[in-house]
Amino acid sequence: MNLSDLTRNAYLLRGSLAKRGYMRWWHSFSGVQAQTGETRTFFVEFLIMNPGLGGNQPILSQHPYYKKRGMKPSYVCIKAGAFPDAQGQGGKQLHAFYPISSLKTTPSPLVMQVDDCFYSEDRITGYVDVSPEIAKHRFFMSDSGTMEWDLEVHKAVSCHTGILASPLFQALNALDSYWHGEGIKCFFRGSVILDGVEYQVTPDTCYGYADKHWGHNFNRPWMQFACGKLTSERTGKELRHSVLAINGCCPRFLFIPLRRKLLLQLTYTGEDYDFGFQPFVLSRCRWETKRTNKRYIWHMIAKNKNAVIKISGSCTRDQMLQLRYEDPDGFKAKMPLMAGAAAVGTIRLYRRVPGGQELLDTLHMEQGFCEYREG
Repeated sequence: MNLSDLTRNAYLLRGSLAKRGYMRWWHSFSGVQAQTGETRTFFVEFLIMNPGLGGNQPILSQHPYYKKRGMKPSYVCIKAGAFPDAQGQGGKQLHAFYPISSLKTTPSPLVMQVDDCFYSEDRITGYVDVSPEIAKHRFFMSDSGTMEWDLEVHKAVSCHTGILASPLFQALNALDSYWHGEGIKCFFRGSVILDGVEYQVTPDTCYGYADKHWGHNFNRPWMQFACGKLTSERTGKELRHSVLAINGCCPRFLFIPLRRKLLLQLTYTGEDYDFGFQPFVLSRCRWETKRTNKRYIWHMIAKNKNAVIKISGSCTRDQMLQLRYEDPDGFKAKMPLMAGAAAVGTIRLYRRVPGGQELLDTLHMEQGFCEYREG
C-alpha cells in the first residue's frame, strides 16, 4: 500500500538480527552530462552487516585472515557506482568499508553518518575513492575509481508491506529478508561526479528509486523490478506520478519454507493496485524468468478481487552489472546477483467486471530497475 513509514525505514537490527543480519538502503537515479548529453544511471547504497559483532575495525569475511578463522562479517559498507551505458561499457561498483564503531545514527526519522557519507530521508551526500592497488584485493569486492554525490531526495510514492514486515513477523522469523519501499517513486536533485566527470541530476529526468531490505539473509531467488518511467497508451503521455514496484519474498511457517511470493504495487494516476501482500496465502502473483544470450526476460501476472495486471519486461545482459556481496554468514553466493537500470516492457492493467475483465490501459516501461539471482 502507498503509505510512508519512517519507523520501518529506520535502524531495525535488534536481537538475533544484530549478530546475524543485514540492512541495505538502496538509491538509484539517472543523471545527464551537460557537455555531451550522455545519460547514466547511478546507485548509492548504505549497507550494515552484523552490527552486534562489530568493533573498531571492519571484518571482511573474504579476507584470508578472517576467512581462515571462520569469522562473520561486520562493517558499514558504502556501495556506489554506475550501471553500464547503452553500449554496455563503463559499469562499476565502488566499496568503502568502515568499522561499526564509526557509524553515527539517530532514531526515526533515521539519520546516518560514517566518515564523509551522510544519509537522511531528504538528502544523501558522500565520497568514495578506491585505488587500483586496493581494488586488486578480491576481498574488497570492488572496482577502482572515485564517485562523489550531493543529492536532495523527495520520496513521493511509498510501498508499505503491512504485516509482512511487522515486529510480530520478524519475531517469528517468518521471512529471510524484509522489504520496505519508502521511495519507490523518488525525485532527486543535485550532482554526481564519477571519475572526474560531472552529471546533473534533476527531478524530471532522474526516475529515482529508494528502498530498504533487512533480515537474516538475502532472498533466494532474489527478484526485484521497478519502473517510474511509464507512458500511457491510452493518452500517449508520460505518467509523472505513476510507478510499478515488485519484490520477491520467501515466507516460512514454523521454519517450513512456503511457496515463494511476489509483492507487487502499481500506482496508476493516483490509484494504488496491490497484489500478494496477504501472509501465508498462496501467491496471487506468478512469474517466470528466461535467459537468452542477450537478455533477461520476465513475465508476470497478478490478480486480486478488483484487478488483473500482466507484465512483460526485459533487460539486455550487456547493460546489467554483477553486484558483489557476502552474506551475514560470510559466504559469497554461487549464483551472481545481476542488476540493471535499462529494463523495458509493457504493463496491461485490467479491471474485473461481471463475466470477465476490461482493459484500463497499456503502459510502456523504460529505464526500469531490475535485480535478479537464481535460487
